[in-house]
Amino acid sequence: MAQSLYTSLPKSTTIFTSSTSPSCTLIFILTLCIISLYTLHYHNQQTPPPSPSTTARHPPLISTFLNSASNYTISNYLRHLTLHPHLAGTSPSSAAADYVKTNFESLHLQTHVTNYSVLLSYHLHSSLTAHFSNSSTAVPLPLTEPGLGSDSGVVKPYHAYSPSGSAYGKAVYVHHGREEDYRALASAGVDVKGCVAVAKRGGGMSRNAVVVKAAEKGVVAVVMYTENNDRARTYYGGGVERGTVLDGVGDPLTPGWGARINGDVERLGMEDDEVLKRFPTVASMPISGETAELILGSLEGARVPHWWRDGDLFGNFNRVGPGPTFLNFTYQGENKVATIQNVFAVIKGSEEADRFVVLGNHRDAWTYGAVDPNSGTAALIDIARRYSLMMRLGWNPQRTIVLCSWDAEEFGMIGSTEWVEQNLVNLGSKAVAYINVDCAVQGPGFFAAATPQLDDILVEVTKKVTDPDSLDSTLFEKWRTSTDGPLIQRLSDVFSDFAPFLHHAGVPSIDLYYGKDFPVYHTAFDSYEWMVKYGDPFFHRHVAVAGVWGLLGIHLADDPILPFNYLSYATQLQNYTHSLSKLLEGDVSLHPITSAIQELEDAAKQVEEEMKKLREEESEGHVIVLRRRMLNDRLMLAERGFLDTEGIRGRQWFKHLVYGPASEGKLGFFPGVADAMYGSSTSRGEKKEAKKKQEIIQHEIWRVARAIQRAASALKAELT
Repeated sequence: MAQSLYTSLPKSTTIFTSSTSPSCTLIFILTLCIISLYTLHYHNQQTPPPSPSTTARHPPLISTFLNSASNYTISNYLRHLTLHPHLAGTSPSSAAADYVKTNFESLHLQTHVTNYSVLLSYHLHSSLTAHFSNSSTAVPLPLTEPGLGSDSGVVKPYHAYSPSGSAYGKAVYVHHGREEDYRALASAGVDVKGCVAVAKRGGGMSRNAVVVKAAEKGVVAVVMYTENNDRARTYYGGGVERGTVLDGVGDPLTPGWGARINGDVERLGMEDDEVLKRFPTVASMPISGETAELILGSLEGARVPHWWRDGDLFGNFNRVGPGPTFLNFTYQGENKVATIQNVFAVIKGSEEADRFVVLGNHRDAWTYGAVDPNSGTAALIDIARRYSLMMRLGWNPQRTIVLCSWDAEEFGMIGSTEWVEQNLVNLGSKAVAYINVDCAVQGPGFFAAATPQLDDILVEVTKKVTDPDSLDSTLFEKWRTSTDGPLIQRLSDVFSDFAPFLHHAGVPSIDLYYGKDFPVYHTAFDSYEWMVKYGDPFFHRHVAVAGVWGLLGIHLADDPILPFNYLSYATQLQNYTHSLSKLLEGDVSLHPITSAIQELEDAAKQVEEEMKKLREEESEGHVIVLRRRMLNDRLMLAERGFLDTEGIRGRQWFKHLVYGPASEGKLGFFPGVADAMYGSSTSRGEKKEAKKKQEIIQHEIWRVARAIQRAASALKAELT
């Protein structure tokens, strides 16, 4: 998972750095004993009084799904998945794939594996030394987590796809490394050229964006740290956040087409411009907060701008440099083609086998991956187990369900992207929805993001699942009362495997997770022991996420009429337009978008009437079935209308004009408009005249309007 947020931990927190020590085994045994004693009581409490359902064909089987949950079983899956680190493209990663495949097969599900041959990036050597003004010798700075044995198998912290290189220069603090951060430094008289930048993760900047911006400013190398709060630093001191600095998603050598291993595949060369533009030009590496504190505390020069003080814990520094401390930076990596494995279990639909409901989670991890991602993998296997039980009781979904275990997500959503590119035509014409879970459980609190037409079914499902932290209420009740801001978030960011489905293929999507943040993200401490001690000791949050995830799959695969509501989409688009109007000035008109939204709203109202009439007709004759099928196709395909063949300027692979990555994450919607307003990658550094800029913004507004009109036309199924 490509984002991290952090939360406080109790002062009793301790950490385990090995998954095979005697203490770990004891904890595992005690945990399973406690879980097994608690399971029966929890299961009796798991299903709240059912709410009326207008869509589910088999309410008793839905109760079977909920009541067959097993926190013990999920904990056992997670324990096996996290016995060893399993970085994509390595032997332990293949073993993890075999484990998932074996479990699917043992449940008598149709199972297969698709291999891809893709460019991955591995660490060979790194070092960082500091020459402090009060020392005559260079001081080696630690780059690995404390307490790890040489035989742990945990990869040393690094940035995948960073160029190899050495650099020597004064240290300078650049905050989050945004354009406004560099402007603040320049206004204070700070020259960063030739320096080694120290950047703090966050501020809406991806790792790639930080390094690219630094290179533009003349920085010769970048070290990045992740700030932990007091308690996290006390008990997880030295954790280092690994990650990728590759721009975009998917295999860089096969942009736009799948890199299947069997058969001839076109691959671009490493010197091809299409490949080179995705790699940073200066080297970078991650460091711990403690190492960053040591460097930052030694800086002199200009004072830290007051508005940068957004949580820095390093009370002993208030200068940004450059220097007088010098950093000597060396990184050597290896980019090589390696094999990755996507594992699938398929439950064929009984009536519409050519319509696909896809549930996915990635399996590869930077280290042990207890939270990221195997909390989700364990939940996925448990959903497969429960679906299998329902099938033995006579259930078969109306539409096909595909359970997907992706590989190489941590390198840039590579496994899922290659599969989507390989199957783009079938997914574009036949995929109902994609439901993603990455980090199923990070801590307390339920969170969800979705395309707006899926809001209603998401709310309905959460009303059927018991809240794991208060057994006398539903998950929805707790979620609604504890959420600040919008209940359901949206999917503009590119941080997990929903990206290729939504942003490239236009498939309606949902992303689920429990717990907004966790302090061991991408570190060697993301272990089973952390999960059973802090994340979810009784695995009840795992059960809740699996409940929501699995029920969504059942509804989307089994409801006679797809539970889509495009009135929600129209309302969301209206809100976006209202927000945009507050930001725009001059001769730019939003009338094209407002007019198009009205078309979408009118079409959505017509569809609601059709749905109501069809639900009132209880007959199952061929005519009714055909009318439902035709309506469902319109509901399914409307999202594709928001795609544009030209894509977002400068990032043509991203086709969605409502949701997608924008320059430095400025808006969160209408990415092409955002780029035109704030400066896209194609015009970086250029000064546009006001009139020309307004023309570009207006053009992007027209593009969005046409996309909304296409969606409305798809809903109406009418030719103009």
